[in-house]
Amino acid sequence: MAESLPLAEARRVALAAQGFTGSHRGARPGWKRMEAALRRLHLLQIDSVNVVTRAHYLPLYSRLGPYAQAMLDERSFGQTKRALFECWAHEASLLPLDLHPLMRWRMARARAGEGTYQQMNRFGRQERRYLREVLEFVIRTGPTGASDVPGGGKAEGGWWGWSRGKLALETLFDQGLLTAATRRGFERLYDVPERVIPADILDLPTPGEADAIRQLMALSAEALGIATEADLRDYFRLPLAESRKALAELVEEGTLVSTAVEGWTQKAYLHREARLPKRAGGQALLSPFDPLVWERSRAERLFGFRYRLEIYTPANRRIHGYYVLPFLEGERLTARVCLKADRQAGLLRVNAAHAEREADAAETARALMAELRLMAGWLGLERPVISRRGNLARALSAAAQRPA
Repeated sequence: MAESLPLAEARRVALAAQGFTGSHRGARPGWKRMEAALRRLHLLQIDSVNVVTRAHYLPLYSRLGPYAQAMLDERSFGQTKRALFECWAHEASLLPLDLHPLMRWRMARARAGEGTYQQMNRFGRQERRYLREVLEFVIRTGPTGASDVPGGGKAEGGWWGWSRGKLALETLFDQGLLTAATRRGFERLYDVPERVIPADILDLPTPGEADAIRQLMALSAEALGIATEADLRDYFRLPLAESRKALAELVEEGTLVSTAVEGWTQKAYLHREARLPKRAGGQALLSPFDPLVWERSRAERLFGFRYRLEIYTPANRRIHGYYVLPFLEGERLTARVCLKADRQAGLLRVNAAHAEREADAAETARALMAELRLMAGWLGLERPVISRRGNLARALSAAAQRPA
């Protein structure tokens, strides 16, 4: 590739790297295709919001179409076919099992009181005896939730309003002394790694911290295709100084190639295996936690799409809605919709629909309606229902009147 790239070419590189290759999403995909998509992304971010469906289900749907969520559950938390494990990566995430050795440096830092989350670092220092008691309880009892822990107390509400028992379990999870065995509803149940992670994975050698961070930076570049230093660091939430050293080494060895992108003020880096296809993209609704858009500044650089999640914005100050999903149409993000799965009524409610300035409203509405119908079916809902809010609402309502 050239020493500098037009923005349109950089966009295609990024879309292709993320699995948006322009191909049509076909019949119900099986595990082989799901695993290939996971290998491309390297992780799925987990989030508790369940307005549409849990966040970790959506990236595979966006790329593959209506797969069986139960199959992902089985591979994430099953007893016999587990292929993924849960840890802190890009926030709480599911990762392929063979990446476990690359995350052990983070667990080691947490055990040394130098983890990412200061509240857990303090708790680890101040409550060593209680942590030992909780760990011994889990060893005796097996999969344990926060409500099962003796002396755990009650949750106090708020972001870090965890009970004492929950904070102990999370601290031990952060340290790698516990892992996620399964989930009860959405509640994480913890157990010791030896009873959850296959022995052949635990027996894999642990790389040194610098080597692990270098490998994670390379995986980030592989998943993103083209990215700035900050983009690469953000993918696995890596520390600044160590990431910069790793980046320099990856450039020197040729794994990453320094380049410039039209309109970007920061230097960009291409993975040496990144492809520049003649076309890329597709037709998909994206989770707010999809790797294509989770770094909001990158979404703005690539697509001219300013995107903010407004869940924590007071209702009267929201611009686009509570839980808003971007719509990928071809190689552009052309619209955004505020969705809610109304499971009681069996409807996918489109509470607001907004088109981007460059979008053709009628064309985008037709494409988006097809996607909304597909998503409704995947979620087991009867049909989408369109509200009047947003500059795309009228065209979308018109599209809804046409036969599927």
